[in-house]
Amino acid sequence: MKPTAKKAAKKATATTKKATATTKKATSSKAAAKKTAAKETAVVKKAAAVKSVAKKAAAARAVAKKPLVAEPSTALVRRARRINRELAEVYPYAHPELDFENPFQLVVATVLSAQTTDLRVNQTTPALFAKYPTPEDLAAANPEEVEEILRPTGFFRAKTKSVIGLSRALAEEFGGQVPGRLEDLVKLPGVGRKTAFVVLGNAFGRPGITVDTHFQRLVRRWQWTAETEPDKIEAAVGALFPKSEWTMLSHHVIFHGRRICHARKPACGACPIAPLCPAYGEGETDPEKARKLLKYEKGGYPGQRLNPPQAYLDAGGIPAPPLGAG
Repeated sequence: MKPTAKKAAKKATATTKKATATTKKATSSKAAAKKTAAKETAVVKKAAAVKSVAKKAAAARAVAKKPLVAEPSTALVRRARRINRELAEVYPYAHPELDFENPFQLVVATVLSAQTTDLRVNQTTPALFAKYPTPEDLAAANPEEVEEILRPTGFFRAKTKSVIGLSRALAEEFGGQVPGRLEDLVKLPGVGRKTAFVVLGNAFGRPGITVDTHFQRLVRRWQWTAETEPDKIEAAVGALFPKSEWTMLSHHVIFHGRRICHARKPACGACPIAPLCPAYGEGETDPEKARKLLKYEKGGYPGQRLNPPQAYLDAGGIPAPPLGAG
């Protein structure tokens, strides 16, 4: 074969090899592209499936019209009950801090305690009950005269309307007797669930949780619940304790909130349940400084009642002063 022909043959062979390589490369690229496309399709399908599941869960919650609520953990129940036991040792004399001699006086005093202190109510009600000792008497009272007596409690016009209204309802619908059922109590003017449970627990011995401002603040600090609405707080905390403990639990928590775990400056360094409290450190932690923040019976501080139980006096508590005395 001539040199020229050899060169041409080599060139043709090289061209063929190059074409084959190009074809293989193209085939390989096409396969890779196909593989990538398949992966992308799988990712899209997976995302769509996840979205679908989330959508179904959201729809289920919407149908139920309430958020999913987890059962309280065993650890939370144990911690909550231990806190209550510790508080029971600190406040063995815990009691309702409104003076009353019968269910009628208690329901009226509790209505009057809105937006004021129990102390102010206790300083005001002796004159009210001396003049109007029964529901029938208060129902027939001159509103202007009642307003004048109730003026120190604040919002006296609205409170006058409520106590006269509830007295009239008691006289006309319940024979002058305070009913012992929640569903009846909440129908009375000015009486909500909180007031009803105070009356049921302390006048009738029927368990109830009193969700006042102190109770709300402390149970959130202790992380017993994150709820903010009183009825939801009541349900969440009630699930942590036997029903028989609800009334005294309320007294323990409220006493602690008034005496040690204050709203603005909790006395963390002098708190008997500090090791159990997730909010430890929100207040004063230095023991000496914390002790100065206490408003505690054994430090000689008066409580809210003019006529407190003997157990309170035996523990070193001092009765509150009458109206005008301090």
